[in-house]
This record gives sequence, structure tokens and C-alpha cells, in this order.
Amino acid sequence: MAARRHKQALAVAVLLILVAAADLTAVLLWQPTSRSLPHDVLVVLWPLPALIGIVIGAYELFVHSRLVSEIGRIAGPGIVEHLLPGDVLRTFLTTIYGSNDANQDVISGVLGGNGLRPHGKDLTISTNTTVKMELQGIDTKTYHLVTTQTYQFRHNVPVDRFVIFATSNVLLRDTISAACRYPLFELYYITDPSLFLESVDDLLGSTQIAVDYIDHAGAGRSAAPSQIPPVEVRFDQWPNYLTFFRESMGTMRKLSPHDHLSDLRIFECDLSAIADDHIVSAIQGLSVRSRTLQRTNEGFCYWQPPYPSYVEQISFDARKLGVDHSPEHEFSIMPFLFRSATVTGQWLKADDLDDLTVRSWLLPGHGVALMWREARY
Repeated sequence: MAARRHKQALAVAVLLILVAAADLTAVLLWQPTSRSLPHDVLVVLWPLPALIGIVIGAYELFVHSRLVSEIGRIAGPGIVEHLLPGDVLRTFLTTIYGSNDANQDVISGVLGGNGLRPHGKDLTISTNTTVKMELQGIDTKTYHLVTTQTYQFRHNVPVDRFVIFATSNVLLRDTISAACRYPLFELYYITDPSLFLESVDDLLGSTQIAVDYIDHAGAGRSAAPSQIPPVEVRFDQWPNYLTFFRESMGTMRKLSPHDHLSDLRIFECDLSAIADDHIVSAIQGLSVRSRTLQRTNEGFCYWQPPYPSYVEQISFDARKLGVDHSPEHEFSIMPFLFRSATVTGQWLKADDLDDLTVRSWLLPGHGVALMWREARY
């Protein structure tokens, strides 16, 4: 578009100069014997199109690009800082990929769900994240997946609530991070629907939360890991927590809470309950330790970030997966992320599993899987 406008402007400049040249030629060749009004008009006006054409041409050839570049350098960052991140990224992606509803998936991946909401400047971005995954066998068929996640946020998150989503539905699993209307949350996926209710009970009875927070007086404080009694959110309130229960999201139609009563649970925790009689006004850091029930024969578990996170490392402890009469297992770490500084793809004994050094950004959709099979050594 800009190149076409540039060419059109130059064409107009050339045309005006040619018109001026034609007028000047007429003035020089036409010498009336008596005073002539048309001749007088040509004498007076011929410099005007030439001047306009020269100004337009000089501006387009020498001034325009430098002016745009300088204005962009000076004002661009300031303008962008006052725009919603989602709007900026949406405009940029449209210039690169064209207009496409799927661009929303990229926006929510880069910015998290907050980037799609009106208050998108309050993005939940963790700049220091560590993860530990522990596998604790119950019997030969089931095990506990214990996950500890620690986040330090780039900006204080102005909230005193923490939301827990648990689902056994693949569509909900892949959409909740973009649809969540609250800045602090955790998403748990139970792969076997037959274990869903039992796993949710296990999750609620085991989850411990620690926070670094700002109290109502503006002082920084910390609360040790504690269990917070979660309050279940009634299904008729689900649209207040997930956008897709309120309206369509891109190519995804609006969903009905009634259709997901068997595969979704939402719980809310009041973080002030562990704040030593203080009122939590903002969260600086968060640590969540939780436990879910999973099937051993699925042969894998995984972790994904709920919001954009710079991850230092992810560690694994699978030494307790095996129980009496269960076969010995070997394990392999399979990351799906930008990069990691650890060689992966080998099958190892549980004692030989190393930490996965990441030191990179993980966006919703990125993550790491721990796979296992019966030992072949």
C-alpha cells in the first residue's frame, strides 16, 4: 500500500512538471500581436505546477522516508506503550499473516489470556520459573503426579484470588489458558475421564500455595506454603471465569456450561486466608504444589505453563513410580519448546534422570513430557 502511494505521488509530480513545461513552451512559442488574456494567464501560472511538482517529487524522493523513520524512532515506542498489547500484536500479525481468526491463538500464546482482555496491560508474565514433577506409584495401575511450580512475576499482579481449573476434556484443556478471565490460575488435566472426580478430590486435598505479596499498606510480605480451603464455583457462574461460556472465541463457538458438568470443575482460593491477618492487594511471586491421580499405563505425563514464563529448569523424580509387582521402567524427557540446554531423547533409569535446563521462554502450548516404558536393558 505504501509503495503504491509513493509511485502515485511521483507520477503526479512528473505530470505537473510536464504540464508546466507545456505551459512554458506555449508562452515562448505564442507571441500575440496584441494583449491576450489567455497568454497573460499562461505567463502567470506556468511556474505554479512546476513548483508543486518539484516539491512533491523532492518530498517523496528525499524527505518522506527520513521523516517517517525519525517520527517512528521518536514517537513509536511512546505510542506503542499507550496501546493495548493485544491490539498492537494483532495489527502486526495482520500485516504479516493477513486477516485470520487463528491469529488470536498466536496472541494468546505470546501474551497469555490477559492480552485479549480490555485490561491487557496487566499481563501475567513470570520472569523466573522452576518446575518439579514427581511420580509416586499407588499400585500397578495408578500413580500420583505431584507438581511444584514456582513463579516470580515481572509486575505485581493486582489480585487476591487464585483460580483452579480441573478438566478431562481436551478442547477445554487447550482453550482455558486463553479464555481465563482471571490473571492467576492453574490448569490441571486428568487424562482418564473415569478418574476425574477422584482426581479432583485428590487435587483439592493436597494443593498447597505460598505467595510473596503486597499488603494493603504497600509492604512486601511472604506467606509460607499452606492449604487454602477452595470454594467451588457454581456452574451458572462459569461465564464470569471463562470467556467461551459468554461468547464465541475466534473459530470456537460459544459453549454451554451444562455440556461440561461432568468434565470441568472450577475452584477459587482467597489468598488473604494465608496472609497472617493481612489483606493481599497484589502478588509478586507464587508457588503451587499439587497432586493429581493418573493412569500408569498411559506412559507419559507433561507440564505446560498457564501464562508466558521464563523457565530456568524443570526437574523430575520418578524413583517412586514403581511399586511391588510392577515392572521396572525406563524414562525419556521430550521437551516441546523453543530450545533447552540439555540433551534429551535417551531412555534412562529413574536414578539417572537429569534436570532439564531450559533458560528460555515457554508460552502456553509449550512444555515438556516425561515418557516411560518397561525397561529394555
